[in-house]
Amino acid sequence: MEEDALNQPTAAEADLSLLTLSESPCGSLVVYIIPQSSSLLPEDVNVYVGQRRTALLRMGPQMRVGKTLEQLLAHLEPRIKQVLQVMSFSHADITAALSDRVRFSPDSKESIADSMRAFKSSPGYEITFSLLNPDPKSHRLHWDIEGAVETYIQPLLTKLSPVANFSLDSQTLHYAMLGVNPRFDSSRSAYTLNADSLAHVINPVEARLGSNAASSNPVLNFLLYVPDANHSPLYIHDRHKQEVRTNAFHSPRWGGIMVYNVNGFYGPEPQFPVDININMAKVMGVFLAQLRLLLGVQSSSPPSDFLIAPCGSAGLADWELDRLMWSRSVENVATATTTITSLAQLLDQIGNIVINDNIAQQVSSAVTSLQLAVGELEAGNLGFALQYSKEAILASEKAFFDPSLLHLLYFPDDQKFATLCILFCFIFVFLSIHTSSV
Repeated sequence: MEEDALNQPTAAEADLSLLTLSESPCGSLVVYIIPQSSSLLPEDVNVYVGQRRTALLRMGPQMRVGKTLEQLLAHLEPRIKQVLQVMSFSHADITAALSDRVRFSPDSKESIADSMRAFKSSPGYEITFSLLNPDPKSHRLHWDIEGAVETYIQPLLTKLSPVANFSLDSQTLHYAMLGVNPRFDSSRSAYTLNADSLAHVINPVEARLGSNAASSNPVLNFLLYVPDANHSPLYIHDRHKQEVRTNAFHSPRWGGIMVYNVNGFYGPEPQFPVDININMAKVMGVFLAQLRLLLGVQSSSPPSDFLIAPCGSAGLADWELDRLMWSRSVENVATATTTITSLAQLLDQIGNIVINDNIAQQVSSAVTSLQLAVGELEAGNLGFALQYSKEAILASEKAFFDPSLLHLLYFPDDQKFATLCILFCFIFVFLSIHTSSV
């Protein structure tokens, strides 16, 4: 049956056929060795990484029939390691997940950069899409944000439901300016925003976005900016003075901004305001890529002879979800461990503190959940590991921020003694004055 599945015309069809035979569980990988003469892969491709948890690896020409299993494994070992580096969780990824707590080696700089770009682990996230129209007198903008979210964003969020909960909202802001004056490029008859000025774009706009005060979850902002007629077209340039193909940029742990030019709709003698229907497929393609980066979906650079299958309608491969669940679990375990350790060290410094039973119960629950999370990680059960790590964070934070501890944390013994000394001084002065008057 596997041979029949591997006789499909394309690697994508073979990947789908193999899925119907046996679906690999979360956290596992299956590598199929195909003959050198197989037509599934192009001549310059030796490894195909599918959308799910399978990979096709072409056998080298030097491997002839009659080789022993040990010889075959020794020949394939370097290739298998490359496949694992792309599809699985490595030491560099663990270092990146703990980037706020440990030193890192030069080999893990790429993973560290991905980690610092992404939002920290949270039980939920708020996603806000904003349309900025600085000059409503020039154009009336129409965007089908509900339909676009349902088509392009919701499939990804549904697949990410084991990781966190998501809520979405949208808004249109009129007369919202970027706060940075673009430069006019006479050679192109266009305006430009250089990379050095992008950092100054966010603060003026952020003041208009508003905040979700009802939730403590992080907010991911995605802004679509349509320049006014006097500053169109507007293009973003990178640090090498090259035009950014997507005409967009993102800010780590904040969100992304895309500039959408509509100068082509004006015509020779435009009648303002011009009605503009925004191409949501183009916009959401950019926002979807930025959302993946900000949520920590790491994109490693595969070797040149690797072919990575497109993510499909869900915007996320199964093995990418596994990598994200690994990193979130490791990050949660480290965070809960740090919280419990900090609480223990703090309470050791307060000699007369009384620990309530509910605090002891939360600490015990956090430690138990941590042990279970680590055990499930070792066994490769990512779903259970992530759930236990979430429970560990929740219990540890309840213990650390328990109301019965706050007054003791803010008034340690040295401050109490200082207050008592001042009180005794006042009593002594009062008694002295009263005695002398008598």
